[in-house]
Amino acid sequence: MTEPLLDLTVIIPSYNTRDLLQNCLDSIYRHTDGITFEVICVDGNSPDGSADMVARRFPDVILIRNSMNESYAKSANQGIRRSRGRYVCLLDSDTLMIENALEPLVGFMDEHPEVAVCGPKLLNPDGSVQHHIRSFASLGVFFLQTLNWHKLFPRSKLMNRYYNTDFDYSKSQPVESIGTSVYVIRRSTWETIGLLDERFRWAMPDLAYNYTLNRKGYKLFYTPCAAVIHFGGKTASQDVLRALREQCQGLIDFSDAYDYFGKSWLTKAIVRFGVRARYCTKVLGYYLSSDKRVIKGPGAPKKEIAAQAALLLEPGARGAKGKGLEEATCASFSQSRADAKSVRSQ
Repeated sequence: MTEPLLDLTVIIPSYNTRDLLQNCLDSIYRHTDGITFEVICVDGNSPDGSADMVARRFPDVILIRNSMNESYAKSANQGIRRSRGRYVCLLDSDTLMIENALEPLVGFMDEHPEVAVCGPKLLNPDGSVQHHIRSFASLGVFFLQTLNWHKLFPRSKLMNRYYNTDFDYSKSQPVESIGTSVYVIRRSTWETIGLLDERFRWAMPDLAYNYTLNRKGYKLFYTPCAAVIHFGGKTASQDVLRALREQCQGLIDFSDAYDYFGKSWLTKAIVRFGVRARYCTKVLGYYLSSDKRVIKGPGAPKKEIAAQAALLLEPGARGAKGKGLEEATCASFSQSRADAKSVRSQ
């Protein structure tokens, strides 16, 4: 293989999020400096005209038009196979750059050749830190999750270890699992251990990849050298009941394929029962609650903040209001920069 010519390939799997995608792409080209990069958008035959918008407004973007809505893993892998970067950054379409975030991430990976994957600080739309670091769950934690223990006892030490509620987001450090909303992978990593597991649609590819990296001794790092706004779960929340079904089946398949909670048939049977029981409680919660989002656990934006951000991103409100949203978060972001300045010299 010839030597890659670019520093970074940004890959955005997208389905039916045209306005969010437009804001995301605008922010990438407005803020990114100091590196050579390309952007690949993989569209899943979006009925809202996302692909036509990209072709019309962003001619430099490499646009892959799929004839159907492929899984997240398949779309991401399509982009990775087409990439020419030394690194790829898997990027959700519901993210927004508020400064030059990609160049520091490339710099962090260059300065830490032992790191296989890194992810930056994620911010909620109001500028608060989005808690997106997780530890791998034991069978006991899984059982307590089924009972919604983290909601009944938010100060539970066992659940807090899983959700990492005390995680220091001002410090660069190794982690077990980090979400793929902004996920930088070294080329040698995917060339060695492979791409995302395409058996899962959207709920498990990140966990499966992180788990594989950990089992094989690769290092994953969180770094606050950059921060990105993440609105959270916009694609999944378009069809909540379907997303909950896929999440349920994905966790069962993950447990079976990766022996995540244990290898015995009895353990896997218990997990199947627990996952389906939790699915039923989530469906019931969907009908009884006014909060219809799929992702609303610890660290996710509050319902009111998410609703306010959604209004700012509606058609006709993007222009000045969208810019206002970015400016509103900059004050919170600038405060975190003081903690981040020393990271790249560590």
